[in-house]
Amino acid sequence: MSHPDFHGVISPILTPFQSDGWIDRGLYADHARFSLEAGLHYLSPFGTTGEAVAVGMSERMAMLEHLVECGLPAARMMPGTGLCALPDTVTLTRHAVDLGSVAAMVLPPFYYPASDEGLYAYYARLIEAVASDRLRICLYHIPQMSGVSISPALTARLATDFPRTIVAYKDSSGNWDNAKAVIDAAPGVSVFPASETQLIKGLDQGAAGCISATCNSNPSVIRAYFDAHRGDETAKMALLEPDMIRHRQAVQGAGFIPALKSMFAVATGNDTWLHTRPPTDDADPALGHKLVSELEWSYPPADPR
Repeated sequence: MSHPDFHGVISPILTPFQSDGWIDRGLYADHARFSLEAGLHYLSPFGTTGEAVAVGMSERMAMLEHLVECGLPAARMMPGTGLCALPDTVTLTRHAVDLGSVAAMVLPPFYYPASDEGLYAYYARLIEAVASDRLRICLYHIPQMSGVSISPALTARLATDFPRTIVAYKDSSGNWDNAKAVIDAAPGVSVFPASETQLIKGLDQGAAGCISATCNSNPSVIRAYFDAHRGDETAKMALLEPDMIRHRQAVQGAGFIPALKSMFAVATGNDTWLHTRPPTDDADPALGHKLVSELEWSYPPADPR
């Protein structure tokens, strides 16, 4: 069982930067629009794949407002809002709520060592400070990057004490055992593994979908697989599965941000996609040529639905 309002295929969308380092507003909105039109249920602006920790607070808020101004519905956005300092997280999260976002994906505070008790206080005070019945939170577990784990026990405690607010959990650890432990410990929380390859067993064991970097480049296939599972179309699932796995493994093996950005640059002929924010190195077009050829990938990719 998962939260009834949260399920599906979600993309932590890429953030395109101009050569001067500023976000390319037009390209950002175009990619967000493409992602929704390709069938994704929600977008997650400023997740890890979107280089969130390299993007300032004012930029994040301005870009969310820009997407809405471009006609993209805030109700299909789950922006990343978690920062080390609680007041900053409150500011970003309140902004997301006020804009009408469906939820906020909140990293735990990092840098200082954190106990479960300290993390509980952080999320509890965030909820108290935002003080909105419309606030919905997706806990973001990515310990290999943040150095902080959001345990199944902590998730269960938060969901019990704030059942209307703690509604989802993104598991980017790559450890299915942890995701399954959260599913079992907090049955009212929608658990989203960060890899579509875990949909194969995850959907049968209570996962709500996935929030995957490769939803940027393979959205229609992943959505088609999700829909085929819900419709019990086993033959279609078997047909889609090899492509889904091959695409994911190739991009993951090359490194998500450089791989995806180089692929988009090569496929669109727009070198803006090669730029990143320091300290991440710019993407190498040679990598894009390799992956585009290997995966026979084009933009927009073929729609199997």
